[in-house]
Amino acid sequence: MFVGDAGTQKAEIEGARSQAETLVYKTKKYQDDIQKLGLGIKQHEDIIKFLRTRKNSIDESILNLQVTIGKYYAPMQPVTEEEEAQSEDETNRNILKLEKSAAGLICQLKTRHGSQVSHSPLVKDVMGIVATLGKVDDENLSRLLAEYLGKNTMLALVCKNFDGVQAMESCDIEGAVNRNSGLHGLGSSIGRTIDGRFLVICLDHLRPYVGKFIADDPQRRLDLLKPKLAGGEIPRGFLGYAVNLIYINRENLSCVTTSGHGLRETLFYHLFSRLQVYRTKEDMMQTLPFITDGALSLDGGIIRSPGVFHLGYREEPEVKFPRISEKSSLPGNYDEIENSLRSKKWNLERLLEDMRKEQSMLDQAKFMFEIKKQEFVRFLAQSSHHAPASLPL
Repeated sequence: MFVGDAGTQKAEIEGARSQAETLVYKTKKYQDDIQKLGLGIKQHEDIIKFLRTRKNSIDESILNLQVTIGKYYAPMQPVTEEEEAQSEDETNRNILKLEKSAAGLICQLKTRHGSQVSHSPLVKDVMGIVATLGKVDDENLSRLLAEYLGKNTMLALVCKNFDGVQAMESCDIEGAVNRNSGLHGLGSSIGRTIDGRFLVICLDHLRPYVGKFIADDPQRRLDLLKPKLAGGEIPRGFLGYAVNLIYINRENLSCVTTSGHGLRETLFYHLFSRLQVYRTKEDMMQTLPFITDGALSLDGGIIRSPGVFHLGYREEPEVKFPRISEKSSLPGNYDEIENSLRSKKWNLERLLEDMRKEQSMLDQAKFMFEIKKQEFVRFLAQSSHHAPASLPL
């Protein structure tokens, strides 16, 4: 009996030891499998993160190229060079109709008496009127920008330096405007009077944009940081910044001020700053946290500044920016940019397909991870019922 008891006890010890070893082995196997699946999940997540970063970079490049060649939204019927001239004439005619405005006077002097007054100290430093110094390639955008700036700003006179501002007006010792000098006196000499106040913008006194410009862009658009969502994506429907959607004649792109700055980084950056343009109101409203200096949408939405919304019916502005013909707006390297745009769009499609495949593999890996984790939990629960309390001594 003693010998048999000893044999039985030994067998029990061996069985318990084997069961414990099996438990340890299976536990280790589950842990290794779960760790391997977890590493696989992280690998897929890292790849998707890398692909998303590349996608965001390509998205930004595409947006810059589209703005450069005017394809940032579905274009209207292209304008011919003749229609461009008519649009410019229309802007001038609408300004001339404002007979008692400083802008109307300057417009008349420039268009009808240019050769006679071009060297006059009263107008020689006047570059023009805000509405005549920029063009856009879309009628709707022209109305929106004019509505956003307002009539007084659209009619503001733009001077290169402070001497030009001082020459426009003089006052007597009591501060009253002398109507026999400056623009008032010049207006009287051709039968026009100026009533009320008018805005004058001195380029030399504006704080210019000091950042970089978009590389190889003949329009010298500003390289402003795009608004980014939490994942680094550009918001849906974002078309660009208003300051970059203005077309400026080549002679006004650089070296306009004494410090060598052009109209975009002085006048239009001052007027629009980082005003964002979106395709629809819905797109614009979805990105409110990322709007710092106001926004417009092509279907008529206006946010003047964070928390300040313009509601109600739109009004046709009296004066708006003239339109530009497709031929005039195209850069000299248009074909090269178009080819680059097509290439980047093709790369983006390939990248999106890679992201979809990687996301599918990530979803599968997460599914297998959850299955294996549940199996492990069930195994531990079953093992706790069958495992011996302790090995016999």
